[in-house]
Amino acid sequence: MSSTSKATFGGGCFWCTEAAFKPLDGVQSVVSGYAGGNTSNPTYEQVCAGSTGHAEVIQVAYDPEIITYAQLLEVFFTVHDPTQLNRQGPDVGSQYRSIILYHDDHQQQQAQKFIDALDAEYDDDIVTELQALDTFYRAEEKHQDYFEKNPEDAYCQMHAQPKVDKVRDQFETLDD
Repeated sequence: MSSTSKATFGGGCFWCTEAAFKPLDGVQSVVSGYAGGNTSNPTYEQVCAGSTGHAEVIQVAYDPEIITYAQLLEVFFTVHDPTQLNRQGPDVGSQYRSIILYHDDHQQQQAQKFIDALDAEYDDDIVTELQALDTFYRAEEKHQDYFEKNPEDAYCQMHAQPKVDKVRDQFETLDD
């Protein structure tokens, strides 16, 4: 019998990150939202203004018997640049920061170990924040499945599609 675990990541625009994780075997759902800030029930406009402290994040529900948290971390660090502080590509501001919001001590330990091992591969320091998930706020419906609903959108073509392609090319099969 399969079980469900959750992982929460922020690596820039949630449209792009959501699109990159959805095709993975073992991923049951990906929800775009906000976390890591100090405002209850923030709106997209509030988060984009940069005053809530929240990051645009995705929450991934997955079957750990099919895809592991370590494999999700590998995908996460493949689809964004963890050395860019408060930005990814054209998106600038703390709401686009690199962040892992862990759900338990095991995820925290795995993420820290992954970051420590990955640090040697970069010339610049990894700036990915690691913090406990307090509250995840689901983003407005128009932001859910945005890439699927808007495949011809110029932003999606320029920024989301390359991430989706990269994941499909590099993670066709995810073996430990």
